[in-house]
Amino acid sequence: MKLLKLSAITTAVLGSSMAMAADQVVVVEAQPVAYQYDQNAGVIANTTGAVVGTTKTLFNTVTHPAAVSAEIGTLGYGANVAWGLNETTELTAGWNGFKDDGTKDLDASDSWINWGKVLGDGWGNFKGDMKYDADFSNPYLGVNLRPFANNFTVGTGIIVPDNKLKAALTPTNGKTTVKIDGNEYDINNGATVNVDVENKNKLAPYLTVGYRPNINQNWGLFGELGAAYMGNVDANVTTTGAVTPGLAQAAKKNIEDQDVWYPIVKAGLTYRF
Repeated sequence: MKLLKLSAITTAVLGSSMAMAADQVVVVEAQPVAYQYDQNAGVIANTTGAVVGTTKTLFNTVTHPAAVSAEIGTLGYGANVAWGLNETTELTAGWNGFKDDGTKDLDASDSWINWGKVLGDGWGNFKGDMKYDADFSNPYLGVNLRPFANNFTVGTGIIVPDNKLKAALTPTNGKTTVKIDGNEYDINNGATVNVDVENKNKLAPYLTVGYRPNINQNWGLFGELGAAYMGNVDANVTTTGAVTPGLAQAAKKNIEDQDVWYPIVKAGLTYRF
């Protein structure tokens, strides 16, 4: 696209120079013979040449992107490649993801486990340890728009989520109680609730707004805020030790009944060619 813009600018400059040397100059850009259009016949003279030429143009566009970016955010770290379609529109393809595991201490005021909307608000009173293993992969294809032809952007597209989370929750300091669909369930000291979840939907639409200031001609920064509709998840819940009967079934149903809107917050660095 930058090549097309440069060609247009060069043509305009040449046209202006020639106009100064003559009262009127008509410049007609000749079509390549391979693509010439026969107005009388109403067809392209050489279909094979047109197909080959179009394929070459497409290949050059794909292999010469307008920009590459590195990014980090709530979907993980990653990168994307952008192709300029016009002055206000870019096609983007990228990937975000991460792998992490560890143990987190949860208490009644800790909203970390509920912020992800994985287990539900009824677990907000859980006090204990959560041993987790997360494996997130989110390739995406989208469009970045500049509706006002400035640094403000609107992004939309599709994520192909492949996110898996395993968690083992063990109460500390005696039993703890969770509330699911109005019913209370006790998890006694020494018991464990094991939860495995992964995305059920194979496609997740997203929408973001962002700001992309330039540092210089080539380098720039960006930040984006938005959300992706992840839909439902598949869950497997098991328990060990002394828990209120029916907890596993209730927790599984509660998790799978939720529609997950995942927040998108990201920042990054862009290099433009």
